[in-house]
Amino acid sequence: MTLDLPAVGFGTYKLNGLAGVETIRSALDVGYRVLDSAMNYENEGAVGAAVRTSNVPRDEIVVTSKLPGRHHGYEQAITSIEESLLRTGLDHLDLHLIHWPNPSHGLYVEAWQALIDARRRGLVREIGVCNFLPEHLDRLEAETGVLPAVNQIEVHPYFPQVGALADHRARGIVTQAWSPLGRKSDLLTNPVVTEVAHQHGVTPAEAVLAWHAAVGTLPLPKASTAKRQRQNLAAVEIELDPASVARLTALGRADGRLFDGDPAVWIED
Repeated sequence: MTLDLPAVGFGTYKLNGLAGVETIRSALDVGYRVLDSAMNYENEGAVGAAVRTSNVPRDEIVVTSKLPGRHHGYEQAITSIEESLLRTGLDHLDLHLIHWPNPSHGLYVEAWQALIDARRRGLVREIGVCNFLPEHLDRLEAETGVLPAVNQIEVHPYFPQVGALADHRARGIVTQAWSPLGRKSDLLTNPVVTEVAHQHGVTPAEAVLAWHAAVGTLPLPKASTAKRQRQNLAAVEIELDPASVARLTALGRADGRLFDGDPAVWIED
Protein backbone atom coordinates (compact mmCIF):
# COMPACT_ATOMS: atom_id res chain seq x y z
CA MET A 1 0.00 0.00 0.00
CA THR A 2 1.41 3.38 -1.02
CA LEU A 3 -0.59 5.47 1.48
CA ASP A 4 0.60 5.97 5.04
CA LEU A 5 -2.60 5.76 7.07
CA PRO A 6 -2.87 7.00 10.67
CA ALA A 7 -4.70 5.09 13.40
CA VAL A 8 -8.01 6.95 13.06
CA GLY A 9 -9.91 8.81 10.34
CA PHE A 10 -12.83 11.22 10.15
CA GLY A 11 -16.26 10.19 8.89
CA THR A 12 -18.15 12.83 6.92
CA TYR A 13 -21.57 11.20 6.38
CA LYS A 14 -24.29 13.91 6.59
CA LEU A 15 -21.73 16.71 6.72
CA ASN A 16 -22.93 18.73 3.75
CA GLY A 17 -22.89 22.27 2.44
CA LEU A 18 -21.02 25.18 4.00
CA ALA A 19 -21.67 23.92 7.52
CA GLY A 20 -20.10 20.63 6.49
CA VAL A 21 -17.06 22.46 5.11
CA GLU A 22 -16.55 24.16 8.49
CA THR A 23 -16.87 20.90 10.44
CA ILE A 24 -14.50 19.03 8.14
CA ARG A 25 -11.99 21.87 8.21
CA SER A 26 -12.18 21.81 12.01
CA ALA A 27 -11.34 18.11 11.93
CA LEU A 28 -8.27 18.85 9.83
CA ASP A 29 -7.27 21.64 12.20
CA VAL A 30 -7.34 19.36 15.25
CA GLY A 31 -5.25 16.72 13.51
CA TYR A 32 -7.29 14.30 11.38
CA ARG A 33 -5.59 13.33 8.14
CA VAL A 34 -8.03 10.76 6.66
CA LEU A 35 -11.36 12.09 5.38
CA ASP A 36 -13.98 9.50 4.43
CA SER A 37 -16.58 10.52 1.84
CA ALA A 38 -18.65 8.87 -0.90
CA MET A 39 -20.57 9.86 -3.99
CA ASN A 40 -23.75 8.76 -2.22
CA TYR A 41 -23.01 11.07 0.73
CA GLU A 42 -23.43 13.99 -1.70
CA ASN A 43 -20.64 15.89 0.04
CA GLU A 44 -17.55 15.39 -2.09
CA GLY A 45 -17.71 19.11 -2.85
CA ALA A 46 -17.72 20.00 0.86
CA VAL A 47 -14.77 17.68 1.52
CA GLY A 48 -12.81 19.14 -1.37
CA ALA A 49 -13.55 22.72 -0.29
CA ALA A 50 -12.41 21.94 3.26
CA VAL A 51 -9.16 20.47 1.95
CA ARG A 52 -8.51 23.35 -0.45
CA THR A 53 -9.11 26.02 2.20
CA SER A 54 -7.34 24.24 5.05
CA ASN A 55 -3.92 25.23 6.32
CA VAL A 56 -2.91 21.56 6.26
CA PRO A 57 -0.64 20.69 3.30
CA ARG A 58 -2.51 18.71 0.66
CA ASP A 59 0.05 15.91 0.62
CA GLU A 60 -0.68 15.18 4.30
CA ILE A 61 -4.39 14.50 3.72
CA VAL A 62 -5.93 11.24 2.54
CA VAL A 63 -9.15 12.09 0.72
CA THR A 64 -11.42 9.08 0.25
CA SER A 65 -14.51 8.61 -1.89
CA LYS A 66 -16.59 5.64 -2.98
CA LEU A 67 -18.11 4.25 -6.15
CA PRO A 68 -21.90 3.66 -5.84
CA GLY A 69 -23.59 0.42 -6.81
CA ARG A 70 -25.40 1.92 -9.80
CA HIS A 71 -22.01 2.67 -11.43
CA HIS A 72 -20.43 -0.78 -11.39
CA GLY A 73 -20.29 -1.20 -15.17
CA TYR A 74 -16.77 -0.44 -16.39
CA GLU A 75 -17.49 2.68 -18.45
CA GLN A 76 -19.92 4.02 -15.84
CA ALA A 77 -17.32 3.42 -13.14
CA ILE A 78 -14.62 5.33 -15.01
CA THR A 79 -16.92 8.31 -15.48
CA SER A 80 -18.08 8.10 -11.86
CA ILE A 81 -14.50 8.22 -10.56
CA GLU A 82 -13.74 11.20 -12.83
CA GLU A 83 -16.86 12.99 -11.60
CA SER A 84 -15.96 12.38 -7.96
CA LEU A 85 -12.58 13.94 -8.59
CA LEU A 86 -14.11 16.91 -10.40
CA ARG A 87 -16.54 17.54 -7.56
CA THR A 88 -13.73 17.76 -5.03
CA GLY A 89 -11.84 20.29 -7.13
CA LEU A 90 -8.63 18.40 -6.36
CA ASP A 91 -6.08 17.02 -8.80
CA HIS A 92 -6.29 13.50 -7.40
CA LEU A 93 -8.10 11.37 -4.84
CA ASP A 94 -5.98 9.44 -2.39
CA LEU A 95 -8.26 6.45 -1.86
CA HIS A 96 -11.24 5.30 -3.90
CA LEU A 97 -13.40 2.40 -2.75
CA ILE A 98 -16.22 0.29 -4.18
CA HIS A 99 -19.02 1.06 -1.73
CA TRP A 100 -20.82 -2.34 -1.79
CA PRO A 101 -20.19 -5.51 -3.84
CA ASN A 102 -23.82 -5.91 -5.01
CA PRO A 103 -23.00 -9.55 -5.82
CA SER A 104 -26.32 -10.36 -7.47
CA HIS A 105 -25.51 -7.79 -10.17
CA GLY A 106 -22.22 -9.52 -10.88
CA LEU A 107 -20.35 -6.37 -11.93
CA TYR A 108 -18.00 -5.65 -9.05
CA VAL A 109 -14.98 -7.08 -10.90
CA GLU A 110 -15.67 -4.61 -13.75
CA ALA A 111 -15.83 -1.84 -11.18
CA TRP A 112 -12.57 -3.04 -9.65
CA GLN A 113 -10.85 -3.04 -13.04
CA ALA A 114 -12.01 0.54 -13.50
CA LEU A 115 -10.40 1.49 -10.18
CA ILE A 116 -7.18 -0.28 -11.19
CA ASP A 117 -7.13 1.71 -14.44
CA ALA A 118 -7.97 4.97 -12.65
CA ARG A 119 -4.98 4.40 -10.39
CA ARG A 120 -2.80 3.76 -13.42
CA ARG A 121 -3.95 7.10 -14.86
CA GLY A 122 -3.12 8.95 -11.65
CA LEU A 123 -6.72 9.89 -10.83
CA VAL A 124 -6.42 8.03 -7.53
CA ARG A 125 -3.40 7.07 -5.46
CA GLU A 126 -4.74 3.86 -3.91
CA ILE A 127 -7.84 1.70 -4.27
CA GLY A 128 -9.97 -0.51 -2.06
CA VAL A 129 -13.44 -1.76 -1.27
CA CYS A 130 -16.15 -1.62 1.38
CA ASN A 131 -18.30 -4.41 2.76
CA PHE A 132 -16.59 -7.15 0.73
CA LEU A 133 -16.73 -10.71 2.04
CA PRO A 134 -13.80 -13.14 1.66
CA GLU A 135 -15.36 -14.75 -1.41
CA HIS A 136 -15.60 -11.33 -3.08
CA LEU A 137 -11.94 -10.62 -2.29
CA ASP A 138 -10.99 -14.05 -3.65
CA ARG A 139 -12.70 -13.27 -6.94
CA LEU A 140 -11.02 -9.88 -7.30
CA GLU A 141 -7.62 -11.45 -6.82
CA ALA A 142 -8.34 -14.41 -9.09
CA GLU A 143 -9.64 -12.28 -11.98
CA THR A 144 -7.40 -9.20 -11.76
CA GLY A 145 -4.39 -10.24 -9.69
CA VAL A 146 -4.90 -7.16 -7.50
CA LEU A 147 -6.12 -7.13 -3.91
CA PRO A 148 -7.63 -4.03 -2.29
CA ALA A 149 -5.43 -1.96 0.00
CA VAL A 150 -8.43 -1.36 2.27
CA ASN A 151 -11.73 -3.06 3.10
CA GLN A 152 -14.04 -0.72 5.00
CA ILE A 153 -16.59 -2.76 6.93
CA GLU A 154 -19.01 -2.42 9.83
CA VAL A 155 -17.08 -3.07 13.05
CA HIS A 156 -17.97 -2.28 16.67
CA PRO A 157 -18.26 -4.39 19.84
CA TYR A 158 -21.78 -5.55 18.95
CA PHE A 159 -20.41 -6.73 15.57
CA PRO A 160 -16.68 -7.35 16.12
CA GLN A 161 -16.03 -9.22 12.85
CA VAL A 162 -13.19 -11.27 14.37
CA GLY A 163 -12.99 -13.57 11.36
CA ALA A 164 -12.94 -10.74 8.83
CA LEU A 165 -10.18 -8.92 10.71
CA ALA A 166 -8.06 -12.08 10.73
CA ASP A 167 -8.69 -12.62 7.02
CA HIS A 168 -7.66 -9.05 6.21
CA ARG A 169 -4.47 -9.35 8.26
CA ALA A 170 -3.55 -12.53 6.40
CA ARG A 171 -4.04 -10.76 3.06
CA GLY A 172 -2.28 -7.52 4.06
CA ILE A 173 -5.51 -5.50 3.81
CA VAL A 174 -6.18 -2.57 6.14
CA THR A 175 -9.54 -2.80 7.93
CA GLN A 176 -11.38 0.50 8.21
CA ALA A 177 -14.41 0.50 10.52
CA TRP A 178 -17.59 2.37 9.65
CA SER A 179 -20.04 3.27 12.41
CA PRO A 180 -17.29 2.37 14.90
CA LEU A 181 -19.34 3.65 17.87
CA GLY A 182 -22.43 1.61 16.98
CA ARG A 183 -24.49 4.50 15.65
CA LYS A 184 -28.16 4.53 16.82
CA SER A 185 -27.62 1.51 19.08
CA ASP A 186 -27.33 1.42 22.86
CA LEU A 187 -23.64 0.47 22.70
CA LEU A 188 -22.36 3.51 24.58
CA THR A 189 -24.75 2.90 27.48
CA ASN A 190 -24.11 -0.84 27.63
CA PRO A 191 -23.08 -1.74 31.23
CA VAL A 192 -19.92 -3.54 30.10
CA VAL A 193 -18.81 -0.56 28.01
CA THR A 194 -19.50 1.93 30.79
CA GLU A 195 -17.71 -0.27 33.34
CA VAL A 196 -14.62 -0.62 31.14
CA ALA A 197 -14.67 3.13 30.54
CA HIS A 198 -14.91 3.83 34.28
CA GLN A 199 -12.03 1.45 35.03
CA HIS A 200 -9.80 3.34 32.62
CA GLY A 201 -11.00 6.84 33.50
CA VAL A 202 -12.35 7.57 30.01
CA THR A 203 -15.72 8.05 28.33
CA PRO A 204 -17.59 5.11 26.79
CA ALA A 205 -16.84 6.44 23.29
CA GLU A 206 -13.15 6.68 24.12
CA ALA A 207 -13.20 3.11 25.47
CA VAL A 208 -14.77 1.79 22.27
CA LEU A 209 -12.29 3.65 20.05
CA ALA A 210 -9.43 2.30 22.19
CA TRP A 211 -10.91 -1.17 21.60
CA HIS A 212 -10.72 -0.54 17.85
CA ALA A 213 -7.04 0.30 18.14
CA ALA A 214 -6.46 -2.86 20.18
CA VAL A 215 -8.17 -5.19 17.69
CA GLY A 216 -6.50 -3.58 14.69
CA THR A 217 -9.10 -1.51 12.88
CA LEU A 218 -8.85 2.06 11.63
CA PRO A 219 -12.09 3.61 12.94
CA LEU A 220 -13.86 6.48 11.17
CA PRO A 221 -15.85 8.33 13.85
CA LYS A 222 -17.79 11.48 13.06
CA ALA A 223 -18.05 14.43 15.45
CA SER A 224 -19.38 17.94 14.95
CA THR A 225 -17.57 19.81 17.73
CA ALA A 226 -13.85 20.40 17.98
CA LYS A 227 -13.86 19.08 21.56
CA ARG A 228 -15.37 15.74 20.55
CA GLN A 229 -13.13 15.58 17.50
CA ARG A 230 -10.07 15.92 19.73
CA GLN A 231 -11.37 13.29 22.16
CA ASN A 232 -11.97 10.78 19.39
CA LEU A 233 -8.59 11.47 17.81
CA ALA A 234 -6.74 10.91 21.09
CA ALA A 235 -8.79 7.88 22.13
CA VAL A 236 -6.88 5.45 19.92
CA GLU A 237 -3.81 6.15 22.06
CA ILE A 238 -5.57 4.76 25.16
CA GLU A 239 -4.32 1.28 26.04
CA LEU A 240 -6.93 -1.17 27.29
CA ASP A 241 -5.81 -4.24 29.19
CA PRO A 242 -6.38 -7.57 27.37
CA ALA A 243 -9.22 -8.53 29.69
CA SER A 244 -11.13 -5.34 28.85
CA VAL A 245 -10.58 -5.88 25.14
CA ALA A 246 -11.92 -9.42 25.49
CA ARG A 247 -14.96 -8.23 27.45
CA LEU A 248 -15.86 -5.71 24.75
CA THR A 249 -15.32 -8.25 21.95
CA ALA A 250 -17.58 -10.68 23.81
CA LEU A 251 -20.47 -8.23 23.35
CA GLY A 252 -20.75 -9.47 19.77
CA ARG A 253 -24.24 -10.57 18.78
CA ALA A 254 -25.62 -12.71 15.99
CA ASP A 255 -27.89 -9.79 15.10
CA GLY A 256 -25.22 -7.19 15.76
CA ARG A 257 -25.49 -5.39 12.41
CA LEU A 258 -26.87 -1.88 12.67
CA PHE A 259 -29.23 -2.56 9.76
CA ASP A 260 -29.98 -5.45 7.41
CA GLY A 261 -26.94 -4.74 5.24
CA ASP A 262 -25.58 -8.24 4.73
CA PRO A 263 -23.03 -7.86 1.89
CA ALA A 264 -23.99 -11.29 0.57
CA VAL A 265 -27.40 -9.94 -0.47
CA TRP A 266 -27.53 -6.17 0.11
CA ILE A 267 -28.00 -4.03 -2.99
CA GLU A 268 -26.84 -0.42 -2.97
CA ASP A 269 -28.12 1.93 -5.64
